Amino acid sequence: MLTSKGTATRDRIVAAAAGEIRERGIAAVTLDDIGQRSRTGKSQLFHYFPEGKEQLLLAVAEREAERVIEDQEPQLGRLTSWEAWQEWRDVLVEKYRRQGVHCPLGVLITEIGRHTSAAQAVTGRLLVQWQQALEAGIHQMQAAGEIRADVDAHRAAGALMAAIQGGVAILMSSGSAQHLEYALDLCLDYLRVKTS
Repeated sequence: MLTSKGTATRDRIVAAAAGEIRERGIAAVTLDDIGQRSRTGKSQLFHYFPEGKEQLLLAVAEREAERVIEDQEPQLGRLTSWEAWQEWRDVLVEKYRRQGVHCPLGVLITEIGRHTSAAQAVTGRLLVQWQQALEAGIHQMQAAGEIRADVDAHRAAGALMAAIQGGVAILMSSGSAQHLEYALDLCLDYLRVKTS
């Protein structure tokens, strides 16, 4: 069990590693870079991560996965009206626009997740958790008669996830959030009850 000081040091190392990976890519980052950024020596790095870089990458993956969900709260857990869905959409777009190429989702999918099976498992758990939250929102809106009963909530939530990931990938390569906005808007338009 870590002391509060030990926890703070470990968190600082993980944050430094995440920052380095976001800015320079996983292949370019060394333990020396992380140590310098976190103001820790190699002995401290190996004290908290005795298995080395692989173990540290897993901790970064876990941290970035938590951030993806945290960045959407409390809106993600309150998808009970169209106003709430619109607020979630706006918060999501703004956060990704602000983060740009340094977003945690991008780090997970394009950097860390490709390098270790353990990190892929973390990414997989994140995607399941995220999709389940969207599904819950769709079910609540269906119960209120705001989304058609024939919409498959699981598939619709999965399509929303794919739209977000595609939009984020384009944002990371172009710097523009426009495609992310288009994709989210089309998905939300699909979910709305059509009135004649």
